[in-house]
Amino acid sequence: MTNRVSGYVLRSGFATLMLLVLVQANSQAQTSYKYVRKHLERYDDKTIHYGFFFAAPISRFSVTHSPAFLVADSAYRIYSPNKGNFRVGFVINAFLNDRFDFRFTPSVTLMSRQVQYDYPNSESKTETRESTWLDFPMLLKYKSERRNNSRMYLLAGGTFSFETNVRKNETQGQSRLSTGNVDFALEYGVGFEQFFEFFKFAPELRFSHGLVNLYRPTNNAAGIGINKLTTHSVTLYLNFE
Repeated sequence: MTNRVSGYVLRSGFATLMLLVLVQANSQAQTSYKYVRKHLERYDDKTIHYGFFFAAPISRFSVTHSPAFLVADSAYRIYSPNKGNFRVGFVINAFLNDRFDFRFTPSVTLMSRQVQYDYPNSESKTETRESTWLDFPMLLKYKSERRNNSRMYLLAGGTFSFETNVRKNETQGQSRLSTGNVDFALEYGVGFEQFFEFFKFAPELRFSHGLVNLYRPTNNAAGIGINKLTTHSVTLYLNFE
């Protein structure tokens, strides 16, 4: 009887021990599975840090028509199609607090915009404005709470831009549409930050709405029907910091 009890106790103890081992192993496996190493934990606490970016703006003019648009010899439709462009620049990020940063992102943009004229009894015509612009965005960035190695953010601000190249075609009289070379735009966007071991990658989508009328009045056919041209862009940024 004693031997039976002893054997039962031993078997029960062994089973209990094995159960504890399995529970502990499973707990360790779950802990190991959930553990994610945080990269660059103190990076965003720096007062200032730097980076660079590549961007692909899709831009157009927003056309406001003048009363002359209704005259008989004017185009029946004047519009600006979307055009893809290229931008490259630098990121200067200043830490304000755990939620807000100030960002300055100077850049160079190879810009091409068009105005299309559709006439009722003749072929359509296109005026293309190709130029190089220097852009100086100043933005306030709002950061969400960081989750392991990722975080969302919002940003908004303004951009001052001016054209740097001389329009040879316009000075030689080959182009009939005249536009200004200084612009100011409101910008806002959303982005996603992913932290890696040695750098931070942040794709970002930003919208821009120009406030300056870039149209310069002319007396030729390209100026008939136009009262105002403002810029509008949607840009995909790939930030590396």
